[in-house]
Amino acid sequence: MTIRLYELCSADEKTVFSPHCWKVRMALAHKGLAFESVPVPFTKVASVEDGEGRRVPVLRDGDRLIEDSHNIALYLEEKYPHAPSLFDGEGGKALTRFVIDWSQTQVHPVINRLVLMQIHNSLAPEDKHYFRRSREKRFNMTLEEFSASRGASATELHNALEPLESMLSSQPFIGGSSPLFADYVVFGAIQWCRVFKGQSLMKKDSQAASWFERVAALHGGAGNKLQFAA
Repeated sequence: MTIRLYELCSADEKTVFSPHCWKVRMALAHKGLAFESVPVPFTKVASVEDGEGRRVPVLRDGDRLIEDSHNIALYLEEKYPHAPSLFDGEGGKALTRFVIDWSQTQVHPVINRLVLMQIHNSLAPEDKHYFRRSREKRFNMTLEEFSASRGASATELHNALEPLESMLSSQPFIGGSSPLFADYVVFGAIQWCRVFKGQSLMKKDSQAASWFERVAALHGGAGNKLQFAA
């Protein structure tokens, strides 16, 4: 049975942009597993697979249904142990937990501020309404006010990525000599930016920029098979 991956999309279903979905895309490619992408707009996410309150990515593999990118990666590691490892043991799992927390507290907030209005503008009308209402409630201000007062710059992204830049001066991947799921965690965040900005916004000639290109080229260029937002 074909593996199905439910992914967040813009008005154009070919534009999938969630950083968490990209983590899973790369994990599946790492494991050599073919999958069917099922694009889902914001207003349809909660009802994926007849559920209530679901959050993408959601993976359907036979009779198993798994939510959350980290849980999906752990499932793939257990279900397909003979395929290349996503963690390379318990140490890699511990590393991944740290990288997830670092990425979501330091990198994601910057990228969110960089692409907020472009996400909104890329959505279908009913999804624009949902996105605006939910984010304005969270921010306690309009999207326009938030972008004007708290918008981010490429310099802020460079600063957030300094730990990665420093580490990559002595090894090619976060996982060491070869990539692990921890690499795809950070790759997913930068890919999110790339989909909307048309580029990664990483500092040219930096270690981090070279790393991003290496990861994108892995597994037959899986990370370069994307459609930019209009």
